[in-house]
Amino acid sequence: MGKLYLVPTPIGNLEDMTLRAIRILKEADVILAEDTRTSGKLLQHFEIATPMQSHHMHNEHKTVDALVKRMRSGETIALISDAGTPAISDPGFLLTRACVENNLEVECLPGATAFVPALVNSGLPNDKFVFEGFLPVKKGRQTRLKLLAEETRTMIFYESPHKLLKTLGNFVEYFGADRPVSVSRELTKLYEETIRGTAEEVLKYYTEKPPKGEIVIIVGGKR
Repeated sequence: MGKLYLVPTPIGNLEDMTLRAIRILKEADVILAEDTRTSGKLLQHFEIATPMQSHHMHNEHKTVDALVKRMRSGETIALISDAGTPAISDPGFLLTRACVENNLEVECLPGATAFVPALVNSGLPNDKFVFEGFLPVKKGRQTRLKLLAEETRTMIFYESPHKLLKTLGNFVEYFGADRPVSVSRELTKLYEETIRGTAEEVLKYYTEKPPKGEIVIIVGGKR
């Protein structure tokens, strides 16, 4: 029987790649990559010559069965996303579930993921928290925000730069202008920054200074 490895990759700084991750990627029979062009640069940097295969949200439903068969025949497969830990708002869940259902071994390596440093950096309570990922774009967004307005735990969201102002505006509307918010941007990269304040203050900051890069939003729970 083969095995599935879920291998975290750096979210920005290549020094965050672990020695174990490099070894597993070199030893695997094939690497499943969300974007082979992006991952190709990473593999080249660490001199990893393992063959790659595209595995993303648009094709993962069609390829799961074939990948399970390959592992049942003895192949070791490593799954990576463009950045961070696979299956956290990235492809990986469907294949992991299929492996579990077929009694195939799955191992997730510890490593980089964006929401942990953003949560710790925020200064907001982190003894209990809820990861929300990306909010619904249209259908169900209002319903979700109304529900989360009553959440007492610290909340974690992912957002794209061109939707950040809309989302912060939603937080002002549904959670209140004085709800504590922390926005971490470009974590581990050259222009990393974390802006903390009330929802209204952080919205004002990014209205005047349009954001770029990957974004994690931490929101304090209802008091």
